[in-house]
Amino acid sequence: MSRLVLILGLGKVRRRIRGYKVILLCLLGICVISFLQYYKALHNISLLKELLSSFTHLKMLKMFGDMFWNFPAADFHSPHNFHKHSHPKGNVDSNVILPDPPDGKLHDRTFVLHDDPTPYFIHTKSGAVCFREGTKVAAFASRRRLQQHHRKINPKVKPISGDDMVGQCPCRQGWHGPHCGIPTIVYHSNLPSKSKVTPRKVPRRVINAININHEFDLLHARFHELGDVVDVFLVCESNFTAYGDSRPLVFRQQILKGMFDYIKHKILYIFLDHFPDGGNADGWIADDYLRTYLTKNGMSRLEGLKEDDVFIIDDADEIPARDGILFLKLYNGWTEPVGIHMRKSLYGFYWRQFGTLNVLSACTAAMLFKVYNGDGILLRRRSYYSMSGFREYENSTGRILVPWAIGSPVHYAGWHCSWCFKPEGIYYKLISAQNGDFPRWGDYSEKRNISYIKDLVRTGGWFDGSIPDYPPSDPKEHMFAPKYLLDNYEKYRYLLENPYTKEKH
Repeated sequence: MSRLVLILGLGKVRRRIRGYKVILLCLLGICVISFLQYYKALHNISLLKELLSSFTHLKMLKMFGDMFWNFPAADFHSPHNFHKHSHPKGNVDSNVILPDPPDGKLHDRTFVLHDDPTPYFIHTKSGAVCFREGTKVAAFASRRRLQQHHRKINPKVKPISGDDMVGQCPCRQGWHGPHCGIPTIVYHSNLPSKSKVTPRKVPRRVINAININHEFDLLHARFHELGDVVDVFLVCESNFTAYGDSRPLVFRQQILKGMFDYIKHKILYIFLDHFPDGGNADGWIADDYLRTYLTKNGMSRLEGLKEDDVFIIDDADEIPARDGILFLKLYNGWTEPVGIHMRKSLYGFYWRQFGTLNVLSACTAAMLFKVYNGDGILLRRRSYYSMSGFREYENSTGRILVPWAIGSPVHYAGWHCSWCFKPEGIYYKLISAQNGDFPRWGDYSEKRNISYIKDLVRTGGWFDGSIPDYPPSDPKEHMFAPKYLLDNYEKYRYLLENPYTKEKH
């Protein structure tokens, strides 16, 4: 009997010890996780960075900690440090020669954001606040003169007070709202709060991120369309094509030759020196990584970033209209993320495709980091509501986040000009295309034939043999093409008129 009692007692002790072990393991796990989170927060402190560079055992700790996250958390008061961290490398061209100016490497520079001092709004003597560009300024003087005339005839006429003038800005055509600052492409958009937006005292800074391959004419069009609105252009160029082949750094060379001197002060050059692992087999890996690297590296090199600054990411052949981006810069009260309805064209602006291209392209810097983890490719997808940080961020804003798009299917807010090159440029795009968007027409030798490509441009046909019946298009129609191209018609005629037919489209 005593032996049985002893056995039962030992069993209870063992079970209790096992229970303690489980509790201890859980506590240990919690401690490890808490330590890593604490270390991760400290990782952005400059003092700790100096210590890490000085002591070997802390370097080992840093290596251990880096295994648990890919990129540093957002810090809106100091530069991010993505470019200082290791990143996955697949193919690396170690023989690339980087042309650089004597004063340093283009791809290592940082960019300091400053507030835009431009006086966008007029504050009249009567108390009205009017958007200068959208207001008939002379109308104010006319009202005063008319009032003075009537008072001479009838001294009992009540003078127009400041309160009477508030909200009565006389708007030019194409501008709406009490301040004449809402462009038509926003006024006719699906923005639910357009009647409640208000002018900002200090404009937001606008960051436009793009990858470049050989779309240089469209790049000039973008810079001239948005140059006075965008505060910095993040332009990424790689010495690899999207297919994984080596390519020259043409844009870098053009910058050094002075071809972009008119906008160079607003360009932050980003050099992608490697091709991601798996990008050869799955082209979508390479396609996504281009935007990921562009955003992570570019945003890490900005100084003075604010939470409500605007981040916009486009493909090189997607050019937003200036007025819509200016609205985002100057007004409070719009929600996010923001899409842009773009006029769709093929080979040139003369072949207008049906409908519009509506791509989620913009959000605040806060949403970029808190919801999209600082990754631009995630912004372009429509799964923001399922991302882990979305509800928390929405609650922190105190408003419901509803996506909307500048423009509408009948009010173009930009231009998407697909395959808009001369035949040689189309050939280069064929052989540079990622190995993922099948069928990959560049794999077929007959599709790469210059005569065949010219015939496609002439008819508006596609590589699968189809010839869609595109509607007629004329350079005189509204939103036909960016103004810079139209102002330099002869230089860019190949984009504005079909070069292989005399027919009027």
